[in-house]
Amino acid sequence: MGVSTSVPEEGVAFVTVDFPPVNALPVRGWYELAAAVRAAGADPSVRCVVLTAEGRGFNAGVDIKEMQRADGPEALIGANRGCYEAFAAVYECEVPVVAAVHGFCLGGGIGLAGNADAIVAADDATFGLPELDRGALGAATHLARLVPQHLMRTLYYTSRTVTAHELHRHGSVWSVVPRDRLTGAALALAREIAAKDGYLIRLAKAAINGIDPVDVRRSYRFEQGFTFEANLSGVAGRVRDTFGTDPASDSTSHSHSHLDLDLDLDSDSDKERQT
Repeated sequence: MGVSTSVPEEGVAFVTVDFPPVNALPVRGWYELAAAVRAAGADPSVRCVVLTAEGRGFNAGVDIKEMQRADGPEALIGANRGCYEAFAAVYECEVPVVAAVHGFCLGGGIGLAGNADAIVAADDATFGLPELDRGALGAATHLARLVPQHLMRTLYYTSRTVTAHELHRHGSVWSVVPRDRLTGAALALAREIAAKDGYLIRLAKAAINGIDPVDVRRSYRFEQGFTFEANLSGVAGRVRDTFGTDPASDSTSHSHSHLDLDLDLDSDSDKERQT
């Protein structure tokens, strides 16, 4: 369990996340992921990094139970900073990063995939930000890198998900393959990238980042300020404890029920781990 790095072939490094049951990462997990991605990118023998995950899905975001156990804001601050570092590590990795996504890619998963250079997805992959149903805000910065502006807003406000095939139609997913072919497809794309000159591919990554129209680090940090405000006001805890459901109304039920169906979680304990 944790974050591991492997080198399946020359020039390609796999950074793999494994935090059962749903890859909802604790604070230390985000920092471990950031360190692993940065180390892989800094290795002169590596020319492409593949970010992948074990288990039922790519990433279910922050471990909410860790925050619920805390009396003060330390866990929230840690999660904010950890996500910030992990997302930045993917974006700033010295070489291109390919995200190999299967199952659910939610919350923090959008931050990782949205900051990757390319995405290869399994045909069972779904993407979304259930933040408003979990008492949080953030990662609209990264969702906006995957879908057009108005679709991003609609997905954000409703907490709905989109499929890998839909993102492929928008051009943000390179290819969609059967689940058992995901690793091979990601490796094939990484191999093609890694065939380039190592020095030149690093220059290319720096150049492309330099012409991005949005500063993703500053934009995401701005979003995080509203997450903290929501927690200070008490609304975040109230929404988080009820999974976005107002006991006096069923008006929000449509926006979160799809999430539970997509994940097919086994218990309320699992549900609490997602954001």
